[in-house]
Amino acid sequence: MPSRVAIVGAGSIGSSWAVVFARARHEVALYDSDPDRLPAAVADIDARLAALADAGLLDEPPDEIAGRVAAHSELAVALAGAVHVQECAPEYLELKRTLFRELERLAKPEATLASSSSALTISQTAGELRSRKRCLVVHPANPPHLLPIVELVPAAFTDEVVVERTADTLRQAGMSPVRVRRELEGFVYNRLQGALLREAYCLVRDGVIGVEELDRIVREGLGRRWAVIGPFETTDLNTRGGIAVHARRMRDAYGRMGAERGQHDPWDEPLIDEVTRQRRALLPLSDWDERVAWRDRALIAQEQARRLPALGNNIASRGE
Repeated sequence: MPSRVAIVGAGSIGSSWAVVFARARHEVALYDSDPDRLPAAVADIDARLAALADAGLLDEPPDEIAGRVAAHSELAVALAGAVHVQECAPEYLELKRTLFRELERLAKPEATLASSSSALTISQTAGELRSRKRCLVVHPANPPHLLPIVELVPAAFTDEVVVERTADTLRQAGMSPVRVRRELEGFVYNRLQGALLREAYCLVRDGVIGVEELDRIVREGLGRRWAVIGPFETTDLNTRGGIAVHARRMRDAYGRMGAERGQHDPWDEPLIDEVTRQRRALLPLSDWDERVAWRDRALIAQEQARRLPALGNNIASRGE
């Protein structure tokens, strides 16, 4: 059911969230403490909607969607009537704590207060609020209007009704919410991204490879597979017999690689058994060959798309 959404912070994440919610036919109030930022944010929204329209990805004219977004320089005005508040302020703890105190004071009591934080937990930013039960992290990938995954990270004090309502709102807006089961710095998305980045920096530091070549390994290898299947399904489909065979075959090598970086997290038998149990619930081994064939068709479709004479291919070939 469309309603009023307030977005607090009109940077790149905030303007992208505005596109997400406006496309879902919500009335969107976009606020920034710097009034000079608002015209640029409105221009960003128009440009993003135009790009989606050019690609045939909008169900409505872009100006109709943009018409649902109103820019505000007063926080109280932006929050008035909002049932969902998406905070998009810079990642500074004291700034977010101060802002959440203002959100609690000015937003209607039943409004959800969600943070787009990349690493700070809601316990850190809103744990001292009287109404903290309505607060949680809603961490998107960047930019959310193009990448649908979004992490829901409640605290122990967050009301379960708020979590479920937020997940429903996001699904109705075309997003793909994932519940993170406990609070931890960086959540899941940035921990996965950080693990790859840490190793990438080390490999460049140690003279193993250059930046461009490493990016090409990810872009033309890992990234292509991960566009259709995640790391667990990748290893499951890479080895006949599935992920249990792969894990027991490769765990010592991966263990040695981790130990080189001071990381000692062995894949013991109970962990392998649990991961295998979850994968087999998703894909019985009797369907393994069919899923491998599907993966290959998906990679072929990607290659077909890359060969289209489009602007994106020209940009990629220049390394931009």
